[in-house]
Amino acid sequence: MSLKEFLLSKVFFKNLGFAIASVTALIIVTLIWLNIYTRHGQSMPVPDFYGLSLQEASQLAKEHKLRLQVTDSIYTNVVPKGCIAEQNPKPGYKVKKWRRIILTINAFHPEMAEVPDLIGIPKRQALTLLQTAGFEPGQLLYVPDISVDFVLKQLHNGIELTPGDSLEKGSIIDLVLGKGLSNERTPVPDLTGLTYEQAKKTILSASLNLGAYIYDDTVITDDDSLKAFVYKQNPVTGEDSYLQLGSPIYIWLTTDSAKLPSDSTFVNIYDSLSVNGINNFPDL
Repeated sequence: MSLKEFLLSKVFFKNLGFAIASVTALIIVTLIWLNIYTRHGQSMPVPDFYGLSLQEASQLAKEHKLRLQVTDSIYTNVVPKGCIAEQNPKPGYKVKKWRRIILTINAFHPEMAEVPDLIGIPKRQALTLLQTAGFEPGQLLYVPDISVDFVLKQLHNGIELTPGDSLEKGSIIDLVLGKGLSNERTPVPDLTGLTYEQAKKTILSASLNLGAYIYDDTVITDDDSLKAFVYKQNPVTGEDSYLQLGSPIYIWLTTDSAKLPSDSTFVNIYDSLSVNGINNFPDL
């Protein structure tokens, strides 16, 4: 039988039809399998594991058909020891079933760090070195001295520290600074529209201290506290508003932009705030 006769024969068309049907069936089965395997369109928001114990997080992950993996630990005062401090993906991010959620837990034992040598250096540099070393700047305590805004001592809970001492990371260190031999005064900064962390940094940079700080009744959740901004301060800023070095400034925070002064340039700042920390604010 010649090639031409074979190509026109029933046997050829029968085998060709069988081959086409087989390939088509294989493609359909493959697409169905891929659809099932990837669970096309079947995604769900990631729950919030923040602050939960590992047991609680495991139960929640099981209910949402997710898998957990703890990859790291940090030490923080924001959540209890052994509880979830960070997660990836973030809460609300949509994932498919059995997606692996990466967790970071709060360590049971605090990480220690060496206290930097701040004696004799300017305040601004000292504040930067403190935070770089993992500590929190506390009160600025001014005493008469020939120097102005240079560190004379560094204290923790009223006890003088020696460079090389070790403290838990996150510990608060107060700085004793020289205020010169006269009554040095500094302008009161305008804190309107700033978050707590921004306001605190601005106050310390002005050689002043943060006094009491209050949230109004719009701040209910931790997320609210991150978004809250200063709408009132005491003393207020102004051309003739000056304070002695180390004086306190009191602030009030809200999430309600209507509480900002009508002539403030910060009326719309709430929509563009970028927040990186969280604090628990005591009552005044």
